[in-house]
Amino acid sequence: MLVLAIDTATKIGSVALYDDKIGVIGELNIYVKINHSAVIMSMIDNLFKMTKLTINDVDRIAITVGPGSFTGIRIGVAVAKGLCYGTEKSIVGINELDLLANNIEGFQGEIVSLIDARKERVYYSIYEKNSELKRVSDYKDGEIRELLENLKGKTPIFCGDGAIAYESIIKEILGEDAKIVTRANSIPRAVIAGQLSITRTEDNLYTLEPFYVNKSQAEREREERLSKNC
Repeated sequence: MLVLAIDTATKIGSVALYDDKIGVIGELNIYVKINHSAVIMSMIDNLFKMTKLTINDVDRIAITVGPGSFTGIRIGVAVAKGLCYGTEKSIVGINELDLLANNIEGFQGEIVSLIDARKERVYYSIYEKNSELKRVSDYKDGEIRELLENLKGKTPIFCGDGAIAYESIIKEILGEDAKIVTRANSIPRAVIAGQLSITRTEDNLYTLEPFYVNKSQAEREREERLSKNC
């Protein structure tokens, strides 16, 4: 099975082609300064050109559905669905926090995936890795300091751009020996989504939606305005 994987949930735009027998066929990762809509289709086109493959060779499309950037997630899901319409390709949504946790190799123990939600807030989930990786918490959002207070006495490894953004806070609360994945290894890679999608049941193309965890700031402000007018 050949999978085209797309990840636009953070500032890193990532596309990859993954084959269940060969492994990684090709992968492109780029820091997006403005908007994923300006680069994602060019990245996919270039990936196909460099690998001498086309969308017709693809069996499945894997797309990260969030949490992360509200705009980025919407763009990625729309692109993935657009590529599936009329091509009869199956689609699988992958959670961004799962992707980050699965990117860690050579570590046994507790893993905390963190995505920066700004202003010292994060999207997060907690995992245990022994012979296999298992998620042991819900997907949540909250204050980084509150999360860290609940992790005192434990020795997890932190990954994701939230771990990089709040490294100083992590070490302030848990100590200088707190384990944080390096900046390079905290990059979300679409190829991991492709690999995970191989064993997942396909999603319904028409009902697959972004996974935000919480409401956008615009939605919260709108609800506040409506409540005041009631």
